[in-house]
Amino acid sequence: MTAGQAFAADNGWVDSATFEFGTGSKVRMGRVAVQSNWDKQWFSSNGRHLGGYWDLSAAYWRGSAYRNVDGQHQNIGVIGITPVFRYQRDDKLGLYVEGGIGANLMSELYNNSDNRLSTAFQFGDHLGIGYVTTNKWDLGLKFQHYSNGSIKKPNSGVNFVVVQARYQF
Repeated sequence: MTAGQAFAADNGWVDSATFEFGTGSKVRMGRVAVQSNWDKQWFSSNGRHLGGYWDLSAAYWRGSAYRNVDGQHQNIGVIGITPVFRYQRDDKLGLYVEGGIGANLMSELYNNSDNRLSTAFQFGDHLGIGYVTTNKWDLGLKFQHYSNGSIKKPNSGVNFVVVQARYQF
């Protein structure tokens, strides 16, 4: 039994762990997360199905041009929870596509020369594609968008292109 399998067996909730790096306009993001798979399969056909998982995350944003001043940086912590739907093979290996919309809470309001978020609460949605190897590594690419859904203005939203590496226990 590997250390990861022992952790998952002891924990009972965590099925995988993810490390991500994202980049957007004048902002970078590092993110760690744990996932808990749903034991559901919808629309099963030809060895593929729609399934999903819960994603619990903590992220760090480093923005430049804070308050429209080039060279000034803003550091923000973000925690979130997202239900994610994934269309995948029944054995959960190979290519997949996924999407999710979740809730996020920021440590402070994001504000740079391109984007401004007016609430600490933000929806986070993403669309992604990836590949799961036979040795349980999940490598993916996704488009991530944060916005408060027009709860309060101004709220231009923030977009990231994200690469991820996930290990499944």
